[in-house]
Amino acid sequence: MARKGIEGQKSIRTRIGYSFMGIIIISIFIFILMLSIFLKEYYYKSVEDILTDQIRMSASFYSRYFSDSTLQDNVMDNVDVFWKFTSAQVQIIDKSGMVLMDSIGVNIVDRLDTIDVKNALEGGIGKWIGRVSYSDDLVMSVSHPLESNNEIVGVLRFTTSLVPINEQLRYVIWIFILMGLLTIAISSIISFILANGVAKPIKEVTKVAEQMAKGDFQVRSVKESNDEIGRLSDTLNYMANEIMEKDKLKNEFIASVSHELRTPLTSIKGWAVILNNTSPEEAEIFKDGLKIIEKETERLSGMVEELLDFSKLLSGKIHIRLKETNIANLIEYIKRHMTPVAQRNRINFEVEYPDELPEISIDENRIKQVLINVLDNAFKFTDQDGLVSFRTHVEEDFIVMVVEDSGCGIPANELPYIKDKFFKGKNSKAASGIGLSVSHEIISKHKGQLDIESQEGKGTRVIIRLPIT
Repeated sequence: MARKGIEGQKSIRTRIGYSFMGIIIISIFIFILMLSIFLKEYYYKSVEDILTDQIRMSASFYSRYFSDSTLQDNVMDNVDVFWKFTSAQVQIIDKSGMVLMDSIGVNIVDRLDTIDVKNALEGGIGKWIGRVSYSDDLVMSVSHPLESNNEIVGVLRFTTSLVPINEQLRYVIWIFILMGLLTIAISSIISFILANGVAKPIKEVTKVAEQMAKGDFQVRSVKESNDEIGRLSDTLNYMANEIMEKDKLKNEFIASVSHELRTPLTSIKGWAVILNNTSPEEAEIFKDGLKIIEKETERLSGMVEELLDFSKLLSGKIHIRLKETNIANLIEYIKRHMTPVAQRNRINFEVEYPDELPEISIDENRIKQVLINVLDNAFKFTDQDGLVSFRTHVEEDFIVMVVEDSGCGIPANELPYIKDKFFKGKNSKAASGIGLSVSHEIISKHKGQLDIESQEGKGTRVIIRLPIT
């Protein structure tokens, strides 16, 4: 299992590292691509602007000083004027698209119908990028109309090779590519360092979780940061503490229940042995022995019943059978049932309730169980001549039952846990420490509340609220 956990962390580290690398590589690729397109457009536009400026000067010069003669005559007599302002290849083209003159001596017999020539014949300035038949180089051509007396008589065309520009562009792009590869290499190292920084604490937390899964709840996860992993460490440590605490309570519960069960059984067995060795004439001993056996059997039966209820609580099988119940009758039953207990313990027991109480839908037997348990606890923790009161009143949409005693109270540090399973405080006289847990569950299933208020040395108040509707 531990090996699987480590492999899983490696997988996380690898996925995070590759994810970072993928994002960086794609980002750099897009950046270089966009930069290459931008540089290409920038360089080509620069060449176009230079050719355009040069061709405009040549065409303007022609229109001012040579437009009185025909284009053919100017080609023959003043040909140098056309390449005076440029180092590019110069072509003079007539209105039909035929080349009248080429500065590098290329003999072109076919008509030129490229887009730049067409635009120039229509009165505009045209641009064309492509390859010519007499060279393998990629070239750019810019064409401008030649005018005489406001009439287009031909086209002046400047052509330059783009090879130097493309070589310079490739050089710059290669620099960017090398810088991009260097950035990717550095970023990859940083990515895996970052990925390891994320995966390492996860790996440590996983190791701790695996040890806890094997039953070692003494181990603790070291919190290294306040992020989600840090909170996970806190959660694991809290869970381990809770499990240890619950395990401790469970062990104490088992020990306590074993002791409590052994006491009545020992008493029953002891009196059985005594009665077995007692002659029938000793009736008083028989009578006392049978009473003690009966009493201890009832106590044992109550403990078993409580354990059964607790088992149902753990399995979620405590069922509530609701029916309309007269609360006054229920209170009178509790009064009759618990008064002898109070008298036997020399405790003043007061019961108060209004003359008219509404009927409510409850499981009568379960509510009796809760009230008897709460009152029994009150009697146990109240000294002789103390007071236990049981008062009932209506508060908005609730029947409120308050059991208050003048006993020893509950320490403030134990009060938040008093309704927890297995919990027994330092002053507890309970047999198992599960009575209040069961009572709380029963009241919760009635959509009610069971609250406990207490002050050490001054007594305890248990407040039970049951909804009227």
